[in-house]
Amino acid sequence: MTPERFEKLSAVLQRRQFNLTVVLENVFDPHNISAVMRTCDAVGVQELYILNTKIPRHKKWGARSSSSAAKWLTIHQFEDTDQCFEKLRKQGFSIITTHLDADAVPLYTMDLTASLALVFGNEHNGVSEEVRAKADGNFVIPQVGIIQSLNISVACAVTLYEAFRQKEKAGHYHVPPQQVGQRLQLYKDWELE
Repeated sequence: MTPERFEKLSAVLQRRQFNLTVVLENVFDPHNISAVMRTCDAVGVQELYILNTKIPRHKKWGARSSSSAAKWLTIHQFEDTDQCFEKLRKQGFSIITTHLDADAVPLYTMDLTASLALVFGNEHNGVSEEVRAKADGNFVIPQVGIIQSLNISVACAVTLYEAFRQKEKAGHYHVPPQQVGQRLQLYKDWELE
């Protein structure tokens, strides 16, 4: 491995945000998932949860839209909501959905520096009632247009960049994450790429 590559991998690992993750519920289009992967990598989100309770498990992603981001992320796939949420809660995550509803708080009023799993629903129906009922809260991205929804990958990007802004301001990207073992394992995995 060249010294430049070592420096790049080390710098990226130092900025990974292990207390923020994304859950995609029944997202049909693999290109949407890949676009989310690319955004996750860009803001330092290491883990992505794919929850498929109504559609078959994804076997591959849209390579062009991910720009190979999948190989740098840890991707978990679940077919059972309870198992997925149990794993997230054991890791200390609060689970927050995005859904246009009376109880939804505006994105920009949320503390996105906390340990959060942000749930985004599928392209047609959004987050399911089952998932909303099991979540710890709900938020909405403020909009003033006629159409009151965004494409899944756009909604995720808007949200993650607000999290990036808040975490950057709080200094989260300047202090290495505490998960030393996890970072070392990722470094070993990435060395093989």
